[in-house]
This record gives sequence, structure tokens and C-alpha cells, in this order.
Amino acid sequence: MGDFFLGGGILFAIVPIFIVIIFAIIILSITKGIFQWGKNNTQPRLSASAKVVAKRTSIQGGGNTRAYNHYYVTFEFPSGDRTEFQLNGEQFGMLVEGDNGELQFQGTRYLGFTRNKHIGENIQ
Repeated sequence: MGDFFLGGGILFAIVPIFIVIIFAIIILSITKGIFQWGKNNTQPRLSASAKVVAKRTSIQGGGNTRAYNHYYVTFEFPSGDRTEFQLNGEQFGMLVEGDNGELQFQGTRYLGFTRNKHIGENIQ
């Protein structure tokens, strides 16, 4: 039994299991994304009054690998309910906490936000 651990036999036993686990996680992640995409497609496109109440970013990777930025915005409806959507960087940059307007969405998919123009506001 000592030869099994000292001779590297344990690595030959563990590495294939590790590879299978990683492969299973990747497959489950892809399947979940496809399922959510299909579910969103069956949902109606909705438009509702909402307010931007929070913005956040999440960075994945970095160091020796490429870093990916993820952008999230939380909207609050007049009922007090809140929902968070993932946006791309350009969409994220166009919103400011406190903005009021019409949120367009389909399931968990963000479609857009039309900000209400305040009286007396000049856009140059």
C-alpha cells in the first residue's frame, strides 16, 4: 500500500475523477444557461415603471488569466418589489442610481430602460 501513495498511483486515481467533476460542472452550467434562455423566450415582454436603486460589478478571473467584468443593476417597482438584471458595460454605464423610467424585460432578460426626463432638465 505504501508504494501506491509514494509511486504516484494516487494521482492516477484522483486526476480522472477530478476531470470528470470539472466536465460535469461545465455541462451543468451550459445546460442551465440554455434552459434559462428558452424559458425567457416563452415569457411575455413587459414594460413597467421602475427606479434604479443599485449598481454593482463583479470581476471574474485576472492574475494570469483574462479578467471578465459582470455588470448588475437592481430596479425597484412602485410595489416595492426589486429585481436584478445582468447588463453589458454600455447599458450599465448609461444608468445612474436614482433614475426613474420604464423598464423593459422578458423573464430574467433585460431589454432596456427609458429614463423619464425631469421638467426643466437640459440635455446638451
